[in-house]
Amino acid sequence: MKHNGTVKVKLSILSFLEFAIWGSYLTSLGNFLYQNGFQTEIGWFYAIQGIVSLFMPSLIGILADRCIQAQRMLSLCQLIGGTFMALAGLYCMTADQIAFGPLFGLYTVSVAFFMPTIGLNNSVCFNALNKAGMDTVKDFPPIRIWGTIGFICAMLFVNFVGPEGHKFQATYMQLFVSAAFSFIMVIYALTMPKCPVCKNNNRGSLAQSLGLNSFSLFKNRKMAIFFIFSMLLGVSLQITNGYANAYITFFEKIPEFANAWAAKNANAIIAISQASETLCILLIPLCLKRFGIKGVMLMAMFAWVLRFGLFGLGNPASGVWMLILSCIVYGIAFDFFNVSGGLYVDKMTTPDTRSSAQGLFMIMTNGLGATIGTLSAMAIVNANVIKTDTPEMQLQGWRTSWFIFAAYALVVAVLFIFAFKDDHKAVSDTSVADTTEGGDGFVSDNDI
Repeated sequence: MKHNGTVKVKLSILSFLEFAIWGSYLTSLGNFLYQNGFQTEIGWFYAIQGIVSLFMPSLIGILADRCIQAQRMLSLCQLIGGTFMALAGLYCMTADQIAFGPLFGLYTVSVAFFMPTIGLNNSVCFNALNKAGMDTVKDFPPIRIWGTIGFICAMLFVNFVGPEGHKFQATYMQLFVSAAFSFIMVIYALTMPKCPVCKNNNRGSLAQSLGLNSFSLFKNRKMAIFFIFSMLLGVSLQITNGYANAYITFFEKIPEFANAWAAKNANAIIAISQASETLCILLIPLCLKRFGIKGVMLMAMFAWVLRFGLFGLGNPASGVWMLILSCIVYGIAFDFFNVSGGLYVDKMTTPDTRSSAQGLFMIMTNGLGATIGTLSAMAIVNANVIKTDTPEMQLQGWRTSWFIFAAYALVVAVLFIFAFKDDHKAVSDTSVADTTEGGDGFVSDNDI
């Protein structure tokens, strides 16, 4: 029991650092870009996360499955990602006029190596828990909570640190904060338990030799539908990250909201979203066992409807309660999809494809889904907000944009009700993937 406690503490710190790296800039970068003349390009900085997630998590996951232990690959990716994030901050600090090309290029390389670390972090955690004989469904969510706490701490740090009018959330300093967490992670990841690599001397098929057999999950109708809707739901993931901070800060341009505390501390308000995650993660094991993956995914989808709709209705003064409520439901919207989806994939795959399958989940959600969603959101916001004249007209454009996003989430939820079937067993049976292998890298529908 004492050993298990030590494992939990080590993995909790790992999760804290992983998401502190992301929280340092993810929700505030849009504000920095908006304040520095890149209003119409915000979407590209969030879409590139999706674009690189189309191939980087899969490639890195294959290497972690076949060649390099996952904890070492995690360390290497953080080293490269942190270095380029620091270079991006250095460029902004020394440039007379920040240009889109150099900043975007450095940032792109950084996120290209960061995005795979989310899946690698899951693999390292699941490996350590399995080695300790622990239950991933039961024991992983409380560990993952510390990732959310790390995200919140980083958000609040960049919100409150810095001179008035030049807080880190509106300056390039947030990039340096992220890089600092990355460099700590470089060393800490190497202290994790060793992860196995699958060195099979039998050549097998080309797909097997490349570690691409995780794509055989699409042979299973239920898993194919799951991944397709993961992509459709992934459309929503980066919209508020890219535009919520800029939207709330925008209210400072409206006289009646100019002095509202929330308008001046957007990141602090948005941090409520991550605080909500800490509670919602604890509900995942219970909800998965009681409602199955379908019920949990539906909760997430309808939570996205509320997330966007309440943003459209709220304001930082009399309507601040709507912004706060929107942030509260985010815990369900994000966790019930992202964390539960990762657990579902873990239970539906066999050990030799687990890292690459997590990479595939990342491709569908943070890759295709987030890319489509962010670029679509950028087009909608640019059309309704950026091209309008007065602040009052722009505010109406903001509201219209949020309502469009809410309508999309509602349509996806309704379609999912009729398209996806679930028998509640795949995740509630914690030993499925370890005891029943389908022979091609996944657990077959007949076995569950």
